[in-house]
Amino acid sequence: MIREKLNVLPFLFVSIIVCFSSCVDTKKAAYFYGIGDTTILSPYNAVPEPVITRNDILTISVSSANPEADIPFNTPNTMASTQGGNLGALAQQTSGYLVNPEGIIQFPVLGNIKVGGMTKNEIKEMLTKELSDRKLLVDPVVNIRIINFRVTVMGEVRNPSVVSVPSEKMSLLEALGMAGDLTVYAKRDNVLLIREEGGQKVIRRINLNSQDLFKSPYYYLKSNDIVYVEANAARLGSAERSMQLAPLVLSSISVMAVVIGIILR
Repeated sequence: MIREKLNVLPFLFVSIIVCFSSCVDTKKAAYFYGIGDTTILSPYNAVPEPVITRNDILTISVSSANPEADIPFNTPNTMASTQGGNLGALAQQTSGYLVNPEGIIQFPVLGNIKVGGMTKNEIKEMLTKELSDRKLLVDPVVNIRIINFRVTVMGEVRNPSVVSVPSEKMSLLEALGMAGDLTVYAKRDNVLLIREEGGQKVIRRINLNSQDLFKSPYYYLKSNDIVYVEANAARLGSAERSMQLAPLVLSSISVMAVVIGIILR
């Protein structure tokens, strides 16, 4: 008889704990919940052309019919950085042209060139024209890449991190995937995007449960974008309950000890 009574106690303990727990709404845990088969025409389906800004690191390759004449223009800056912190360490490890705070790079032979606020295509056209007009090269071909294109993903994702983007193209969904996807506690209808444009911080709220995302100008990310995923009420409630659960567990154990003592008398 005593053994049967003792066997009931674990179930009693579990029941007490379950009474103080709650479930996450599965509807809110899914992407694009309720969206059926459809075709969406997006005015922003083209990937935005990156605009060069300070602290960008560019690789610039130049080629022409005379490979020997190209050599001086393909020797990147040694980038002896005067800046501290992580950016300085990155500059020392990477070959390229660092855009200074005034938006200027030092290009061989041509000297200081203002590239801040320009797109890669605009810089290509400018360099091609300068090299041709000054008769430094014949029919030069210029290629440019941003080698420190990155976005930061924070909050309720499995692996908050700074995501490097070698292709210079990444959608919001790809960035979340690279960060390990959202956790079950993520607030999918209120993802925060922080972007710097024209010296200002642009903040936008994005709903991952709406098909309007695919028509949004913020579907594709830009370099240095920050994505922050907020926690939903279940996560906040869980954190609060965890603080309340410890004394509850201790109290339950005390009650069980008293009950066991009474049974064993």
